[in-house]
Amino acid sequence: MLIAAARRRIAALRQPASAVRIALALWIAWAIVVWNVVFDHVIVVAGRRFIVAAGRAAHATPFVPVNMDDFMRPAITRGLWVSSAAAVAILVTGLSLVTLCASRRIR
Repeated sequence: MLIAAARRRIAALRQPASAVRIALALWIAWAIVVWNVVFDHVIVVAGRRFIVAAGRAAHATPFVPVNMDDFMRPAITRGLWVSSAAAVAILVTGLSLVTLCASRRIR
């Protein structure tokens, strides 16, 4: 009885309307994950560049302190643009493919 209920639920997910909703949710989730990963990568790279610059400034003869905002503020702007572009590309691709596939009739 438990196996039969599980089979009915799986069969319900395989219906075209449910499959389209699942596909859309997966494409949106993938775009969100990519946005977060790309944004985090840009921020981490900027942090590493700041650490290198601060290390060089510490060993320089006339000590000139390095301002962290000079590295991180442009990185935030760049990260927002790059990560948003990647997420939009994934969303446009995914949503157009799901729409195209949903509009076709399977024979």
